[in-house]
Amino acid sequence: MTDPTTPSSHGVPAAPPTGPASGRDDLTTLTAAGARRLLDAREVSAVEVTEAHLARIAAVDDRVRAYIEVTAGVARGQAEAADARIARGEAAPLTGIPVALKDVLCTTDAPTTAASRILAGYRSPYDATAVARLRAAGAIFLGKANTDEFAMGSSTENSAFFPTHNPWDLGRVPGGSSGGPAAAVAAGEAIAGIGSDTSGSIRQPAGFCGVVGLKPTYGRVSRYGLIAFASSLDQVGPFTRSVEDAALVMGAMAGHDPLDATTVDLPVPQFRPEAEADLRGVRVGVAAEYTVEGMEPGVKAAVDAAIAGLEALGAELVPISLPHTEYALPTYYITAPAEASANLARFDGIRFGNVVEGATLRETYERTRGEGFGPEVKRRIMLGTYALSSGYYDAYYVKAQKVRTLIKRDFDLAFETVDVIACPTSPTVAFGIGARTDDPYQMYLADVFTIPANMSGIPGLALPCGFSGGMPVSLQLLAKPFDEASLFRVGHAYEQSQGWHLRHPDLGLA
Repeated sequence: MTDPTTPSSHGVPAAPPTGPASGRDDLTTLTAAGARRLLDAREVSAVEVTEAHLARIAAVDDRVRAYIEVTAGVARGQAEAADARIARGEAAPLTGIPVALKDVLCTTDAPTTAASRILAGYRSPYDATAVARLRAAGAIFLGKANTDEFAMGSSTENSAFFPTHNPWDLGRVPGGSSGGPAAAVAAGEAIAGIGSDTSGSIRQPAGFCGVVGLKPTYGRVSRYGLIAFASSLDQVGPFTRSVEDAALVMGAMAGHDPLDATTVDLPVPQFRPEAEADLRGVRVGVAAEYTVEGMEPGVKAAVDAAIAGLEALGAELVPISLPHTEYALPTYYITAPAEASANLARFDGIRFGNVVEGATLRETYERTRGEGFGPEVKRRIMLGTYALSSGYYDAYYVKAQKVRTLIKRDFDLAFETVDVIACPTSPTVAFGIGARTDDPYQMYLADVFTIPANMSGIPGLALPCGFSGGMPVSLQLLAKPFDEASLFRVGHAYEQSQGWHLRHPDLGLA
């Protein structure tokens, strides 16, 4: 099935769609919920759904470059097992659903490289907990998706292997660091994707690629088996084609894990959002601090219209203040590099990964890390090591943690009067490949609206809310800790009233 509306000259529909974008005739536009209905009705098999996605990957991924490794054999075996499970009447919500895994999640049946030459070809002896739970649910793993090296970047241009391209415009970035799974879902190369979010690395690429992305509350999903970037900030979360699908994936992954002491032992609620698009009684906070210099007019117009759309659904708009938001970006770029410098010390060529031999042990360390790490990883290791060094620890890292507390306090106060906060996901649409590679500061600014949620540990949802210049624009919703349910309720209501999520990029295969 092609896009249900008439494409414009940009390959973007000229008007909001009016009907569903999933059906039996094109299995690569299905949502997970739509696929579930077809699979359970035995109108389609998991093998058919899997083969359709493998064919789509073969047709478009030489241009999109979403995958580092496609695991067709693994996927086909899982699909056969899924069909047998469905036949026995034992299907879970994700049984038979094809998924792309960001290549920072350990898997036993495919290499885990973190898009770095230092781990090229590395195979983990265990699955990440999130992966193990998806596997137990009967999900189908299509492959390992591209990322900025060790998840450090905002464009997926820092991958040691190749950049990923935005399916809406192949000359633009898909965002980062989880650009691979975001692009795969947008391009019809997976029904869902799993990424990690340290500073917006799920929400920002979801916004750039016109899909839904969720950063859960810190502690909601296990980080065990996620290659660590910044341990106090990292979270595993989904990319999907609808808010309902995000809820389905979260239901499979979330929950306490004894292997990760930072997970919280709370019951996992039924995350399925309410069917009706009614937001009466919901208080939506709108903060003036989420407008910055350089924000594109088209982005602002689309987000303002989306917030007005929430009000039209019955929500009450409440002005709020988050005064320490402006300090989130510099606070992050002390905290995250400091934690990265400690986490990446383990990659020395001795215990695992590639090794470049030297005449001495010290030279082996230096050569392995010097040749194995890319420029952005080296930059952040040096920044972090400096921030943690003697004489600077108190001045930088300790002070950053104090400011981080103030940022969290702002959100705590705001959520005393509002249920969710609505704001942009990014100040711009996706930028051109190569446009910011020589200006790290401009690259870092791509995450200015997403970083505060990581610094405070709260959940954030990005969902499509329009287009500017032919490229997707995204609305971000934030909620208090462990209240993903409110994000799903508000996001689903908005999504159903507008239909932006039903649009698909034109890759010339309609």
